[in-house]
Amino acid sequence: MKRFARLLVAFSLCVTCFVGIAPQAMAASWNSSTIFLAAEPATGEVIRNSADSKLGTEFGKKIDLNNTNVRSFRKYPGLYPTIARKVVDNAPYKTIEDVLSIPGLSEKQKEMLNANLDKFTLTSTDDTFNEGGDRYNNGYY
Repeated sequence: MKRFARLLVAFSLCVTCFVGIAPQAMAASWNSSTIFLAAEPATGEVIRNSADSKLGTEFGKKIDLNNTNVRSFRKYPGLYPTIARKVVDNAPYKTIEDVLSIPGLSEKQKEMLNANLDKFTLTSTDDTFNEGGDRYNNGYY
C-alpha cells in the first residue's frame, strides 16, 4: 500500500511539473542534450531583481548594517550574538561609524566593532531584506 501511495505521489508531481512547464518548453529550443530551460527571455535581456542586484555588489561580500540579520555576524568571532543583536536593533545607520555610538555598548564591545569596521558596508534600507520575517535571524536561532 505504501509503495502504491509513493508511486501515486510521484506520478502526480511529474504531471504537475509537466503541465506547469509545458508552455515554456514549447518556446525553448530543445535538443537531445538540453535539460534546463533558458533563464533569459527571448530578447536576450537578463532579468534581475533588487536582491540579485545588491548581492552582486559590495553588499554580497560585507555585512550591510542596514539590511542584515544577527546570523550574518556568525563568521566574525566576538560579534555574534550579543553585539550583533545590538547592531541590528539600532539600524538604520547613516555612516558605518554610527555603529560605535550605539547606546549601552561597553568599551570592549566598541573596540571589537572598531576592529571590524572594514567588514561592514551600508546601503539604503531595502524591503527585500527586511520585511516578511524576523530581522534577527530569519526564523532560525
